[in-house]
Amino acid sequence: MTKELMEMVLPRLAQRLNRHLRRYREGQLDDAQFSDKFETLLQQQYSWLARRGIPEIEAAFAIHSAVLVLSGPGLRAEAEEEGIPLEVIEFRAVQCAAADISQNYRVSERGALRRICGLVAAFAQ
Repeated sequence: MTKELMEMVLPRLAQRLNRHLRRYREGQLDDAQFSDKFETLLQQQYSWLARRGIPEIEAAFAIHSAVLVLSGPGLRAEAEEEGIPLEVIEFRAVQCAAADISQNYRVSERGALRRICGLVAAFAQ
């Protein structure tokens, strides 16, 4: 089910996030405003999925994974800046997402890590 959710969430999230990123780069948003917009955007995605009857944990996996897929260019830039292999940076990001899901939904971190890795691998370019 989460793969289908990813197919629903990715385009919606990408379009809205791109709009906020553009405004941020143009100086129309500062760091705090961008963070607030991003947090609001994620909450809207959760609400949108909840209204469609999607269980909270499924929404969490889809949204966390979609954010990681969309963060690919930023993760590549971070890896280049720090001189660290991209895989290390990506794994840290996935670990962070898995820890968040594990804490909030009482699932094993290892299981969350595996599930997120599978979703990200299926959709990353």
